[in-house]
Amino acid sequence: MADAALRLKSLVEQLVGVPLPVRIRAWDGSQAGPPDAPALVVRNRRAVRRLLWKPGELGLARAWVAGDLEIEGDLYQALDLLAELVWERGEGARTLLQALRDPKVRAAARGLVKIAGLPLPPAPPREEVRRARTHLHTKRTDRRAISHHYDVGNDFYEIVLGPSMVYSCAYWPAPDATLEQAQHDKLDLVCRKLGLTAGQRLLDVGCGWGSLALHAAREYGVRVVGITLSQEQAAYARKRAADEGLTDLVEIRVQDYRDVADGPYDAISSIGMAEHVGGDRYLEYAEDLYRLLRPGGRLLNHQIGRRPQRDESSYNVDEFIDAYVFPDGELAPVGTTVTQLERAGFEVRDVEALREHYGLTLRRWVANLEADWARAVRLAGAGRARVWRLYMAASALSFERNRIGVNQVLAVRTPEGGASGMPLRARTWGG
Repeated sequence: MADAALRLKSLVEQLVGVPLPVRIRAWDGSQAGPPDAPALVVRNRRAVRRLLWKPGELGLARAWVAGDLEIEGDLYQALDLLAELVWERGEGARTLLQALRDPKVRAAARGLVKIAGLPLPPAPPREEVRRARTHLHTKRTDRRAISHHYDVGNDFYEIVLGPSMVYSCAYWPAPDATLEQAQHDKLDLVCRKLGLTAGQRLLDVGCGWGSLALHAAREYGVRVVGITLSQEQAAYARKRAADEGLTDLVEIRVQDYRDVADGPYDAISSIGMAEHVGGDRYLEYAEDLYRLLRPGGRLLNHQIGRRPQRDESSYNVDEFIDAYVFPDGELAPVGTTVTQLERAGFEVRDVEALREHYGLTLRRWVANLEADWARAVRLAGAGRARVWRLYMAASALSFERNRIGVNQVLAVRTPEGGASGMPLRARTWGG
């Protein structure tokens, strides 16, 4: 084929019904499309087969993870240009089944099949999680899902997250601040919202690599129990506590939140963990945390939220994220989260939206990964590194474009009589 790019561009545009916003560069060196736009590099015919067998987001993701597709130029610009075509219109502009009702589109599909070669479905990359969609959010399936995401390797996460080792939205004093400063400010914000004082007990649910637990113990004199389902995270957090001489204040457990039975705690933090709970389990999660708090104790629930839909019954999870990044993860609108916390008995006292802060955070993580790309590939493998680069860059755009958000919900187990213990001017975060 002398000009594969032009042929691909023409056939894909017939198939999806709109002009392609990016250039195409094909395996034969040919190019077609807007000269100033980023290029979608189609490295081989297998990439075309992947898209034919799974049109839309998952097919593109499989081709990207396998290295069959590349982006040449600005990754963020390319994803932004492709967003409407792939993500916002759902499975490309049309599914093949819908498209094939049109004779012109049937001809385009036949042309793509001819270009792709033998129409056999390529095996998904080994990084893809394949499992039954039943029995979600049992203790066993949650442990397996957490291991898939967090046991990639502590050295790999050190590259991405930097010295802070905080894997949640930072709190930026200014866009040009350092990531370390912004993460320090986030940890301190959580501690101040919880009103921590020396001698109190804090339960950190989903403690990660121990950054919040160490900060609370070091700066506030709090006794902290941090729980995680990741063996690698727990080992790393324990070593950090030992290195800082904080083992008398910090205990790290490999434990499911449903198995914690040594309350009451004065405060509970759940930072970037509730996305793993699942909608069907969320009330149980909220009730468990309520049970573990003393009367007057505070909960800080920091959680990604999606935009609500008119018909919530039609909501589908993100195929790429579910298959490659956060298996079984679920996002809910912030209103749903607040309602479930209230149903469990909490009094919700404050909701702070940090959407723009997460876009800034993700862009710094992507920059960290790209700056040490060769080492990241050696540590995690090319496919896994490509998964993380794509998901973090695409997520940054999703936060910036208000497709998803992130919220800190401060709630209190208000005792009978109504004395919440909150200051009159709560946003000072004293008391």
